[in-house]
Order: sequence, then C-alpha cells, then structure tokens
Amino acid sequence: MKVAIYGQTYQDDAIKYVGQLLEELQKARAEVSVEQEFNTLLATELETSGFGTFTISEGLDSSFDMFVSFGGDGTILRATTFVRDMGIPIVGVNTGRLGFLSTFKKEEVRKVVQEFVQGAYRTVERSLVSISADFPIPEFDSLNFALNEITVSRKDTTSMITVETYLNDEYLTSYWADGLIVSTPTGSTGYSLSCGGPVIAPSAKSLILTPIAPHNLNARPLVISDDTIIRLKVSGRERTHLVSLDSRIATLENDQEIVIRKAPFSVNMIEYTSESFLKTLRNKLLWGEDRRN
Repeated sequence: MKVAIYGQTYQDDAIKYVGQLLEELQKARAEVSVEQEFNTLLATELETSGFGTFTISEGLDSSFDMFVSFGGDGTILRATTFVRDMGIPIVGVNTGRLGFLSTFKKEEVRKVVQEFVQGAYRTVERSLVSISADFPIPEFDSLNFALNEITVSRKDTTSMITVETYLNDEYLTSYWADGLIVSTPTGSTGYSLSCGGPVIAPSAKSLILTPIAPHNLNARPLVISDDTIIRLKVSGRERTHLVSLDSRIATLENDQEIVIRKAPFSVNMIEYTSESFLKTLRNKLLWGEDRRN
C-alpha cells in the first residue's frame, strides 16, 4: 500500500495525530511519502527520515492508493492541485473547524488506515470546473481547475459589477451584483451555500450559478446541467475584477471573456462506511434540526 500525506497544521496538538497515523501505516507496512514542506515541519517532532517526499510538480503518480489530507476543507482543496488527474483517492482528517470535506475527526485518525485495510470504504467521483480564455492567466497556468467553485467578483471598489452570462452561446442575463459563483455539487455546501445557493448531492450532474449579493431581487441561484458551457464577461466602474479558483486568485481586465466548463477529469474522494454525505449534512450542517423537538 502506497500512501501520500499532506497537511497544514495550525493547532499545537495536530502533529501528535499525524504520528498516530504514521504508526498505523507502519503496522500495515505501507510505503509512505510526505509533502516536502509538511515533512520539514513534522521532522521537528517526529522521525520522518525514512519517508519519501513529493512536491506539487513531482513525486506522485497513479500507483498511490491513498492521499491523506491533514487540515480543514481548504487543505482538501489544495490537495486536489497535487493529485490533479492521477486518480489517487483523497481522504481528509479534520484539524480545523467545520470539516465538511475533511470528514474524519483527528481523534479517530487510526481508523483512516484500519478501515481502509478492511475495505470498509468506497470511492466517490467528484466533478471539477475549469476555466479557459483567449489570453493567458499565469496565476492558474496548468492548475486551471477547481473542486468547489470558480468565482468572479469585484475588486478595489464598493460598486457592483455586471456579469454578462451566456449558457451554450445563448444569453441568460447580466447579473448586477458583487459577483457570480459557478459551483460544483461539492462546492454547493461552501461559498454558494453562504450566498443562498441550494445543497446538491455530490453525485448530481449539475452546476450552480449563484449571484453574490445581487441588487435585483429576482436574481436567484440557478441549477444547470454540468455539460453546459458558460461564458462570462465582466464590466464595471473599475478597470479590473477578481477571478478565483477555490483559494487561488487572479486579477483580470474587465470586458475580457472567460469560459467555464466541467473539467475533463474528476477527483476520487474516499467515503468510509462509517461516514456518508447525508450523515455529514446532519452532523455538521444540523440538517433539519428543530429545537422544538
């Protein structure tokens, strides 16, 4: 078994749980590789000299059986830029707050290995969205995809922007708002949800258009088929606006068209038998909870 480990540890006790994971992996005689910067951090408290290392550009391939992400949901989003189209299944150990994607509690980290060895899991494909344009966007380069969402938003102004929107070359509308989110089903529980978007099951073949603080009251989130090609053009009082792919941001000139579509590959997330999307909805979003009952 080959396992890659990546993390962002901000809590004082987080490294302790990485140590517990490594102990279980050694019991399973796994071949372990740790992200280079994370390995340097771990080496201050753990013995990691026997492990291989990898970076965002080398050291990983499709022969790995599991990619373990230590951190919050943001760490999972960064993990996808390492895995890309290699098909390595990802599982998250939550050392942050909500942990909607990072479903495992850090206190239960040993189960990540134990239940994997037992085969008590399945892999679930998660679709991504990608961006393209007739001009270079060096901030994204080959990492022109996002697991949660692609967002256009205002920059350096309190004024709203206008987002001219076409679906499969047919004009939809021009959103007058602070921005527009194009979300995957995975991202439906993130930024889109905070802006009033619906929750979509991860396996749904859909994308969501969610305006950010729209001025017109009849601008509502719209669910569309994930084979739709979306063209956006931003205009406004300022010369530039922002485009973000999950946590990665670029500044673009207004009146330049970008194209958003479903990415040509997906990422695999490990879903353990003890966990599920519906269980996560109940436990972390308190789905349907009524204090009167």
